[in-house]
This record gives sequence, structure tokens and C-alpha cells, in this order.
Amino acid sequence: MAIRKGNINDVMLLQSIGRKTFDDTFGGTCTKEDMHGVLESYFNKSQCELELQDPQDNFFFLEEDGTAKGYMRINKKHDCPLGSIASFRSIELMRFYVLKEFHGTGAAYKLIHFAFEFARSQGYEFMYLSVWEYNFRARGFYEKHGFVNSGVENDFPLGSTPQTDLWFLKDLRN
Repeated sequence: MAIRKGNINDVMLLQSIGRKTFDDTFGGTCTKEDMHGVLESYFNKSQCELELQDPQDNFFFLEEDGTAKGYMRINKKHDCPLGSIASFRSIELMRFYVLKEFHGTGAAYKLIHFAFEFARSQGYEFMYLSVWEYNFRARGFYEKHGFVNSGVENDFPLGSTPQTDLWFLKDLRN
């Protein structure tokens, strides 16, 4: 398995894997109309082009034998919503998705450790992310890899469907 940085040539790949993993994760938690609207908003061609060309955004794809197994987005431009680490250099892990058929293969492990090394190599001291409160599988994975639930909640509606995310953080200095 290899991890490579995404670029403008990955628009269709980002759309495809992004839509699939997002729908697999959140499908059934909102109306079909809400899901369609969210997927169109986040994964339309223009939005993907914009994100892939933004120097503050970093997309990394995990591939093996020409097959993309997952991706993550590490964003440098957002201000950290967690006051407890406001005085530290911090970076956000915004999307962390592995296709369902590759769960349990070590793909997520490889991606998360790459994320930590990337952040450390850029001089970041903390990494933070938000995760849906009912995504217990993801929450367990993040906790296993040193993230701590900050106790801070974030409203993250899917269209007209209210949902709540929890902010997790990881100290990268250790």
C-alpha cells in the first residue's frame, strides 16, 4: 500500500470515493434528499477542483495495485475551535475515510500514522478532528490512536437533519 498526495487530476477519484464513503457512513441517518444535497455540495466537480488546488488543503490517497482504498484531508487553514490548544500549532484532519471493503486490512492504520508524521514534519503540535457522536467505530479507532474526546460538540446538520459531532484532539509532541 502506498500513500500519495492528491492533485487536480484526482477530481473524479475524490468525487467517487468521497461520495461512496460518506454515503456508507451517513446513509440512513438522514433523508435521501438531504444526503443527495450534501453529496452534491461537498463532492461536485467545482468544489473538488477548488479543494485539490488549495495549498492549505492536503489530500492523500491510499492505493494498492492501482486501487484507491481510502483518503484523508488535512487542512491547515481553519482556526482550531478548541480553546484548550489555541496557543499551540494545530492542524485539522477533516476527512478520514476508508472504503468499507477495506476495513480491517490495515489501510486506516497506515493512513492515520501517515497523518501524524505529516503533521509533525510541518511543525504541528496537535491534530484535531470532528466525528459524528454515533460513529462508535470511528470514535474507537481514533481513541485507540491517541485522540481524546475534548467534550466540545459541533452541530453538523446533514441538510435539514440535525446531527452532532464531537471534537477530538491528539497531542503530537509525544
